[in-house]
Amino acid sequence: MDGSAPPAAERCRLLLRQWRRELALSGRERSLLAGSLAVLDRQLDRLERRHLRVAVFGRVGVGKSSLLNALLGEPAFATDVAHGCTRRQQTAGWLQNLGSLERVELVDTPGIDEIAAAGRERLAARVARGADLVLMVLDGDLTRVDEDAIAALLSSGKPLLPVLNRSDCWTAEECRQLQASIRGRLRAVGAEGTGTLPLLAVAAAPRQARLRADGRVRTDPAAPQIESLRRHLLALLEEQGELLLALNSLRAAESFQRQLHQGRLGHGRQAAQGLIGRYAALKAAGLAANPLLLLDLAGSLACDAALVGQLCQLYGLPMDPAAARDLLGQLSRHNALIGGAQIGIQLMLGALRQLLLLAAPISGGLSLAPAAPVALAQAALAVHTTRRTGRLAARELLLRGERGGQPGALRRRLAASDPLVRQWLEGHGAMPPEDRPAAALQALLP
Repeated sequence: MDGSAPPAAERCRLLLRQWRRELALSGRERSLLAGSLAVLDRQLDRLERRHLRVAVFGRVGVGKSSLLNALLGEPAFATDVAHGCTRRQQTAGWLQNLGSLERVELVDTPGIDEIAAAGRERLAARVARGADLVLMVLDGDLTRVDEDAIAALLSSGKPLLPVLNRSDCWTAEECRQLQASIRGRLRAVGAEGTGTLPLLAVAAAPRQARLRADGRVRTDPAAPQIESLRRHLLALLEEQGELLLALNSLRAAESFQRQLHQGRLGHGRQAAQGLIGRYAALKAAGLAANPLLLLDLAGSLACDAALVGQLCQLYGLPMDPAAARDLLGQLSRHNALIGGAQIGIQLMLGALRQLLLLAAPISGGLSLAPAAPVALAQAALAVHTTRRTGRLAARELLLRGERGGQPGALRRRLAASDPLVRQWLEGHGAMPPEDRPAAALQALLP
């Protein structure tokens, strides 16, 4: 037996199985996150059983249902010349032998332009949660509705395969020009990662013109022209389907982890405020009472380290002493007041206070009068810097939680070490925590 690491899909499966088993939730968290937890468990169950889902997405009337029927070889999904037949998601099994995958489901979805923008975004999020690969079906150049839908899918980190339907309506040259225009617009909306995927041109339900005996022209249904899509999709799912399923499960776990940590931060906000206040008062009292500068600095650092440790426990994010020290170092680098400025001011005030104390016998005690304001200034600085430390620590804990904890760390390791994983993740990743709106982060901080 060799000691090589298991494939990326198997690593995801093993880690997520352990992570879910060890996931500790309070009764309150189980109640508040019941819906998200159910979605996560369904995804992890599909990962264990190797059940992959491919969904079609696009505007009404672009031929989504017809495309799925052509892939299935039977009319499993309703179609109508009036368009807009699909009112809710529908699924059908695709009976294909696809390597390690036990089952593949094709999912039909409603047209995205039949609903308002807010509903469209919710639909995109729902489809993204339940599908491991999305076929973005187009019947022409990208519209604003298409671009918004693609942006919503990409923000969820969903692998996207663009498909141009009704290619029989254009000449070969017109079709090439249209494909080039679509690729350019995809890059413009941030879908650079789709550049590694082909933009497949198909005709799911073509019609052939026929001249009747009375001179009138009518059209009859013709055989679907989807062989290029069928071959590409079968090859893709056989070779990489299990990886797509694993990456989607990893994203779902990472999303749940972020949601859990945000909830803990929000719930612990008031408790964190009280905790930071107590440590600020403790540090202020110690600085005001202690005449020795080195003890002041050592006590301040110890107090900050203890505060970080208490915040970690409060927010349910275990951290060993080395990691806590690393976090303190990051906080100091991020905040000049806590770093060099604090040390400089403390040195100056501490030295001044010691000079005043040393001069007390000579001045008959008169030099002690200014020592009190100096001590108060030190105490005020201690309160301010402790509050800043606590607030920045809470912010860093939030960002660490939003990076997905253990699932997020595995995703980043896989992206760094596996070119195939990196290919699927580049251009499809979710918005980094650092890019999230500042107001949303501000509301969670103490």
